[in-house]
Amino acid sequence: MRAARTLGLAAALVAMLAAGLWIGGHPAKMPPSLREVFVDESAGLTAEASELIEDNYYRRVSQGNLTDSSLQGMVRGLRRRYDDRFSDYFSPQMLTRFNEEIEGHFSGIGLTVNGVERGLRVESVFKGSPAEKAGIGVGDTIVSVDGRSLAGLDPDAATALIKGPEGSEVTIGVRGARGGKTREEHLVRAQIAVPVVSAKVVEEGGEKLSYARLTTFSEGAHGELRRAVKRLQRRGAQGLVLDLRGNGGGLLEEAVLTASVFLPKGETVVSTDSRTQGHSIYETRGGNLPAMPVVVLIDRGTASAAEILAAALADDAGARTVGTRSYGKGVFQQEIDLSNGGALKLTVGEYFTPDGANLAGKGIHPDVPARDRPGTAKDEAAEKALKVLAGQ
Repeated sequence: MRAARTLGLAAALVAMLAAGLWIGGHPAKMPPSLREVFVDESAGLTAEASELIEDNYYRRVSQGNLTDSSLQGMVRGLRRRYDDRFSDYFSPQMLTRFNEEIEGHFSGIGLTVNGVERGLRVESVFKGSPAEKAGIGVGDTIVSVDGRSLAGLDPDAATALIKGPEGSEVTIGVRGARGGKTREEHLVRAQIAVPVVSAKVVEEGGEKLSYARLTTFSEGAHGELRRAVKRLQRRGAQGLVLDLRGNGGGLLEEAVLTASVFLPKGETVVSTDSRTQGHSIYETRGGNLPAMPVVVLIDRGTASAAEILAAALADDAGARTVGTRSYGKGVFQQEIDLSNGGALKLTVGEYFTPDGANLAGKGIHPDVPARDRPGTAKDEAAEKALKVLAGQ
């Protein structure tokens, strides 16, 4: 009978402890011996520190802010330890903006940028955007947002500071492409529709050539490019300069589908290796346009899915590359949703070109070096690419 009472008392104690934890009892309030039983050590320590900050910090701190900071800290640890520039934590607000951009529209000032040491270098400016109206040009560097320096800040985080609700104001510090003093520009954010493809027919060396610029690999980008190139072919264009400068990538699926516009079915576009996802090979799907000579224009802003496409066209179709060295990413990320409405963007594997090369830190070195000189009316790199194409 005594043993039964002892067991019953123990069961009741466990039930009360469990109930206490369920209705809000905190691990920091539990005796150490019980905390070891009920709470994982690392999780308990994180929770304990969170409550101590809430209770004792000289300013009021919300639990949500502490959670965001904790998640950001974990990702920063990965970035430092493994030299990973690409893993990130998106708060719910940042995730909304990121997904809008992938879908081809967002609220901001109308730029594409590339991360540099001092901040964000402008790669292109959308027509009619607040940035264009403010006189911001290609080659300028955004060094601050609302008084906060962007030096050393992750490019995704820096870009997120510029974006915001339509109609809201933002002040950015801009350093010109040729140096000089930093100037402040006060802009009103607007809804931006990303111009995925711009295309035209160009006369060069007596030849009718086509030129198409692809700015991102958002949903449906391959279809827009295919339709644009097909229109140019109907107008008699005999070859294509595919401009991928400043294209920071996007969806891997779109890179595969875009390669399928130019390559026959069954050609390897890219292969990947991942500790958790194993080895995968991605091949073209078919339905390609009639074969034509292609020259790919690249620069340091050509990254990720754009590098995958450029390498596939070079390796599988012998396309020549013109410009400057590409970014050199070599790894891919997966977006994993979190219960707070945010997400982790985690590096989960490496990718390889059809010839088996990993581009991390190396990038694609162009067959023909060419550089556009900021401040001139001409686009010297594009002119060089057209000359190379005409020579084919």
